[in-house]
Amino acid sequence: MPHLLHIDSSPRSDRSHTRGLTADFVQSWQVNHPNSTVTYRDIGRSPLPHVTEEWIAAAFTPPNERSQAMQDALRLSNELIDELLLADVIVAGIPFYNFGMPSGFKAYIDQIVRIGRTFLFNPDNEESPYTPLVHGKRMIAVISRGDSGYGSGGRNEKNNHLDPHLRTVFRFIGVNDLEIIAAENDEHGGAALVNSLESARRNILRLAAEDQPQKGDLAPLTRTRRSTKSQLIPDGRQG
Repeated sequence: MPHLLHIDSSPRSDRSHTRGLTADFVQSWQVNHPNSTVTYRDIGRSPLPHVTEEWIAAAFTPPNERSQAMQDALRLSNELIDELLLADVIVAGIPFYNFGMPSGFKAYIDQIVRIGRTFLFNPDNEESPYTPLVHGKRMIAVISRGDSGYGSGGRNEKNNHLDPHLRTVFRFIGVNDLEIIAAENDEHGGAALVNSLESARRNILRLAAEDQPQKGDLAPLTRTRRSTKSQLIPDGRQG
């Protein structure tokens, strides 16, 4: 039974392009995978906390030596990582802010990229000291951009620091199958925006209809909806 993790990171509501596109993906996914389950995490309307000194101290302390305060500092991080590990597919709506990702999604990344949970570090292995621990997952990143030409060969490609950042950090933990779908021209509007949104939507529906590999033994989650501030995260300007 395939399991989908759905993440929205835009603070916008009805005006959010990424929210509309990820919702289209989920709706089509459920039609094409009727036995699937979905976990939803809205990190746009309710921000995740940023990493603190207490969090860092806890993360780099062996689990059997952590105090109760350290365990509490990592509680949300563990919850987010558990959601990620249970998923077969992740669809994430991520607006493009100031040539990169919104701080809210960066906070999400900082919570899930954690030694001992999503990667290992062996300083004795000089050639390859890092080992990813996340396997067998596919990620679809749904991006909205104000201008156009940020894709490969485009006039703004050199200013696109979001796509390479996503590929680098998720490959680091083992998510190698990552596809980026972008809608552009939000700041231009008109036919340019409509055409870009329609193109992105067609790609979204195509991906949602594809069969996805399953991890196998993990128990499926029931569909959940997160809404408390301790569990969610914000976005940027156009989303």
